[in-house]
Formats: sequence, C-alpha cells, structure tokens
Amino acid sequence: MYSRIAGTGSYLPSHVVTNADLERTVETTDEWIRSRTGIRERRKAADGETTGDLAYQASLQALEAAGVDAADLDLIILGTTTPDLIFPSTACLLQHRLGANGCAAFDVNAACSGFMYGLGIADKFIRSGATHKALVVGSETLSRMLDWSDRSTCVLFGDGAGAVVLEPSEEPGVITTKLHADGAYKDLLYNPVGVSTGFLDEPNHGVRVMMRGHEIFKVAVRTLDRIVGETLETAGMHESDVDWLIPHQANLRIIEATAKRLGLSMDRVIVTVDRHGNTSSGSVPLALDEAVRSGRIERGQTLLLEAFGGGLTWSSALIRY
Repeated sequence: MYSRIAGTGSYLPSHVVTNADLERTVETTDEWIRSRTGIRERRKAADGETTGDLAYQASLQALEAAGVDAADLDLIILGTTTPDLIFPSTACLLQHRLGANGCAAFDVNAACSGFMYGLGIADKFIRSGATHKALVVGSETLSRMLDWSDRSTCVLFGDGAGAVVLEPSEEPGVITTKLHADGAYKDLLYNPVGVSTGFLDEPNHGVRVMMRGHEIFKVAVRTLDRIVGETLETAGMHESDVDWLIPHQANLRIIEATAKRLGLSMDRVIVTVDRHGNTSSGSVPLALDEAVRSGRIERGQTLLLEAFGGGLTWSSALIRY
C-alpha cells in the first residue's frame, strides 16, 4: 500500500509588500533584494488574520480538489512555527473549523521543513493502514516574528499556506521520503525567545528571526545535494527520471545552485519565491499547488520535493503525481 496526493490547495493573504515598499522603511533597494534572493514581493497577513485562517483556506481548496469531505479525514498534520496559540495546536483549531472532529490532529515544528515532515509522517500512517484520508498543511504568518528594521531578514519572509490530501493507492504515489535534522547548527537560524527560556524586554518581546545568511547558504546547498542523492538512490532512480524539482522557496540562488548540482535545467524547476518570498513550511505546498493548477504538473509525472530550515532540518520526497 502506498499514499498518493489526491488534491492540492494554497492560500496567500491579499496584502502585498513589494521591494519598493521596503525601500521606504529600511536601507535597501529593489536591485539589492532581487540580485541576492530573487524576491520581488511577499504577502503579509492582515490584522487579526492568523496561521489557522490561512491553513483553513488552503485546506478547503485541497479537499475540493481531492473530492473529499472533511468529515472523512482521519488525520490532520499542520507544519508551522507560528501557531495561533501555544495550545491547543493549530491543527486542532483547523480540525474543528473544517468539521473533521474526532480524527487525530497535531502540529509539527520543523521550521521550513514542517510540511515535508508532515508529509513523511502521513505517508507512513497510510502505508501502515492506520489512516485512509490525511490532510497535510504548511502554514505560516512569519511577518509576526520579523524585525522590520533588520534588512537582512525582513526582505526574505512572507505569509502563506499550502495543503495536500493524501489517500491510499496500490500504485506508488509517494515513493519515498527522507527526514533529517542536526541541532548542532541551531545558531545559524533561530528565534531567540520562548515560553521556557523566557522573553525579552524589547519590542515584540524579542520575538524575531536570527540568521547567519552566508553560512546558511553554504550548508543548504551542500545538504540538499546530499539528500537528493540519498532519495534517488533509495528509489533506484536517477536525476533524468525526475520531471520536476519543487524546492523550498527561500532564495533563488540556492534553488539555482541545487538545480545545477542535479544537472536540471531551470525550466524543470518550479519557482514561486519571487511572488511570495520564504513562507517557511508553506513554501513547498504553495509551489506544488501553483504548478498543478497552472497545468505544468500533470498526473503520472515524477516530482522531487525538498526543504531546508531552522533546526537545522532538511527533508525530501519523491512522488509520482
């Protein structure tokens, strides 16, 4: 028994923050941002609009595309670093809004790998026979934890959500997933405060993204190269067997470097980072849904998904769509 993607969905807040907007608030330029990241604009959640709100809209789309009623779900996994509340989980809040009460529901915090971790977990549940309909979501409101005076981070991130519905299949859908982490690299990308460690007497209580960009770039390219090779080897496949690379949408230069190491031309790579920035756990399912709905990705094609984030975490999935 395998799992397959039955439907995809995504959602972006309506408020667009362009590079020109940021030029008026921090010392930066459109050219500086685009040349280093490939980002032209990002989305920002409206006041009162939560991670759960974004997840709900993306989930509705995925359920509709799959032709699945929410009441038939028996598992909901939501990847996020920006939950609505400390508890209960945003997955539980989402479950109730969808009308899927009673099924298992929980959040996964693996930073930008959150959706991919959730996909790997849900795949195992379905393969075991314990689950028949699973909803996996990546949703973030990262704008709530940014220091908007720090040009090294505020230009990078945005808000958004993506979702997929998984169901059993006798033919391979999700062929294999790989999940990794190494806490030794914690200081390269993290948020310095929390419930247990305490908060700071600063604006927004010190909640902000701390990042060492140059080091992250080097580790990301090296690590993604390694996990892609590991994934293909497990499946007994080669780079030429991959129809589409769907990478974490963090930085166009990282995406291009990963594609080059794989020997993939950029016309076989899904890129959406220019339109919404780094939406963390939301980025891979957002890119997947955009490519499906635009008609680029078709049934029967082979997709390679990969993500990299704070932890550090890194993950991949090889999928026959």
